[in-house]
Amino acid sequence: MKDAQKPDHVSLNALIGRMKDGRFVVPDFQREFEWEPWDILALMRSIFLDYYIGSLLLWRSTDEHLKHLSCEPLYGYEGSGKPEYIVLDGQQRLTAMYYAFVSPNAKLPHRKHRAHYYIRVDHFLAERHDESFEYEWYRGDWPAVLASTETQFDRHIFPLSVVGAGGWDLGNWVQGYEKYWATKATQKQDAEEDATAELQHAVNAKSFGAQLREVVEQFQVTYVELDKALSIDKVCDIFTQINSQGIRLDVFDLINALLKPRGLQLKAMWRDASPKLAFVKTQRMNIYLLQTMSILRQAYCSPKYLYFLLPGAERPIRGVDGKLQKEVLVPDVADFEKRWNAAVAAFERTIQLLRHPQEYGVTASDYLPYVSILPVFAALQSLVDNSLPPEQRLVGRRRLRYWYWASVFTNRYSGSVESTSARDFQDVRAWLADDLAEPALIGEFKQRFNSLDLRGETKRGTSIYNAIFNLLVVQGARDWMTGDVPQPDDLDDHHIVPASWGAKNSMGSLINSILNRSPLTSTTNREVINDRLPKDYLPQLIAHAGRTEVERQMASHSISSVALDILLRDPFTPADFEAFIQERQRTLMDAIESLLVHERLDLPPALRDLDQRIERVELRLRALIAEAAVDDPTRLPPHVLLKMDERVQRELKKNPSLDAKHMKSLAGRLEYADLRELQDAICGKDLWASFAPRFGTKEGLGGRFNQLAELRNAIRHSRTTTLVVQTDGKAAILWFEATLNGEQP
Repeated sequence: MKDAQKPDHVSLNALIGRMKDGRFVVPDFQREFEWEPWDILALMRSIFLDYYIGSLLLWRSTDEHLKHLSCEPLYGYEGSGKPEYIVLDGQQRLTAMYYAFVSPNAKLPHRKHRAHYYIRVDHFLAERHDESFEYEWYRGDWPAVLASTETQFDRHIFPLSVVGAGGWDLGNWVQGYEKYWATKATQKQDAEEDATAELQHAVNAKSFGAQLREVVEQFQVTYVELDKALSIDKVCDIFTQINSQGIRLDVFDLINALLKPRGLQLKAMWRDASPKLAFVKTQRMNIYLLQTMSILRQAYCSPKYLYFLLPGAERPIRGVDGKLQKEVLVPDVADFEKRWNAAVAAFERTIQLLRHPQEYGVTASDYLPYVSILPVFAALQSLVDNSLPPEQRLVGRRRLRYWYWASVFTNRYSGSVESTSARDFQDVRAWLADDLAEPALIGEFKQRFNSLDLRGETKRGTSIYNAIFNLLVVQGARDWMTGDVPQPDDLDDHHIVPASWGAKNSMGSLINSILNRSPLTSTTNREVINDRLPKDYLPQLIAHAGRTEVERQMASHSISSVALDILLRDPFTPADFEAFIQERQRTLMDAIESLLVHERLDLPPALRDLDQRIERVELRLRALIAEAAVDDPTRLPPHVLLKMDERVQRELKKNPSLDAKHMKSLAGRLEYADLRELQDAICGKDLWASFAPRFGTKEGLGGRFNQLAELRNAIRHSRTTTLVVQTDGKAAILWFEATLNGEQP
């Protein structure tokens, strides 16, 4: 009998070389490359941890086979290549390796950007493997990171494309990494500073280089090669058998099977729980419940950690002495059931909060920004509800809300979800316990939100589109005709300028942008507006209700009076539409800053306005102080300067991406001064002469600051704002506004 199958293996290095040569092609009957970015990440992790990744089934090709099967190169490959093997099984794995290691100039399927994979060297060497493997989209500062090995060394980022580059690149990178940290250590030693960390990084570089070479040269990928003499029909039959036999198991199925001998029917428990969680449309909810259990018990939730939820399973941990020990997380079946029920309850509570129109505004499952954020979100909700003392829960919920919106608007859960969930749970847990432990994500959100381009958010279901829609619901968007806040089950995602007008005027996808959408009742949308331009029905509404009332209704949709005037233009042209889009982008950015960045979301509208006016007064005072001091920090009282510098250093430590030069200027430092410190700066011996003509006496100014501070503190710390506090605070605001404008208060 002819030997048709030839089992063999190939090193990772040799396999990458063959892929770069274009030796592998995919037949037309194979499905497209469809792995998600995190699937590629999981494969990279398996390779570097020396896990078995399965065998490839290859068929040595002939010109006839290549032609008849309409073979194409691996996804992302450019060039003529040297086709040698037709990939029958393992195309997704092979293409994933090509994409991660060679880094072709190709976006991932169904994505806007390329993804670049890398290893966090410091985490890898510390065996924190769930945090070691990451990817970034080719946008923002990432192209600069890829272009600068010094930046990579400083952040301990090893791009996997270095492996695919071949030649001396790998050795040069490792040597450069070692030299970079050795130089840093020498500089610190010369300055008589502690260089322990830098020296350790330099030592680690050698270890990392050795491990890299071991993986590249010794990791073996097995494959079975079919002889090219086999007929096409026989090969197709083999392929069909491979892809039709057996049932694909996921981690839930596996844990269910392992629990059955212990008398626990996990699938039955899931059937009981699923109706309670039916609002969220996902096939992974059963796994999400296990992940929430795991996060609450051990912070991590990747598949290997889920196995430690099995009753009696021993998890290896490293003790303080460095020795491996074992611990049992779930002692018995009863404890497993208790934790499962707690996870279900946490999810129920989370879904209730998400759906609440005054909490998170997710009126339907289709408007949930991220499904993948739910396990850690539910775990954190449970932590706030069950672990914090009652008096701390109010602050805990505010911080959790801040984390949620920051995660959504920074697209945090579009990447490696499991490691991000673990990191966020630990960071937010620390923040709940310590005011000074604010996660770096919060600072990142404050820095990045202004760069959001909402014009391109044209598809319902994307995270930013949905988040804006949710935010409009939360801020109380009222129906234009009735003035009522619509019920969640009676909301339409309404075009402000009709889609039909956009089609006639060649607006393309811009007509569907979230900038041209808002929540209205279905009755108003279909029976009153009914595909008409705003200029055709808003004048009638203004005539009956008055301009002021209509402006108030529009403001609840983040449509300013300027935008209203634009919508009323007759004729309404494409140029007017562009002007409206730009104005609404501005007002929505203002809403994000006011409601989320400055945490006014849970304030009544009247208090939101007062808080904004106080903030404007603060900004004017800071500018005047910087001007009076001629940007010289030494002209401020020493205790004020000390407090500002402490906060600046703390912020820079938390978020190294901040502009250090600006933050060390006087204007930058003053951003970290509170009201009382601004008062002390104005009344200080070096500056009071500049301010006395404007503010009169120090005593009078102090009284106004007292009124302003009392109102600000009541608002910011969720205290009851009595009528007296509000009245005095308003009087102080009016006095400062008039005085700062050079008017007689």
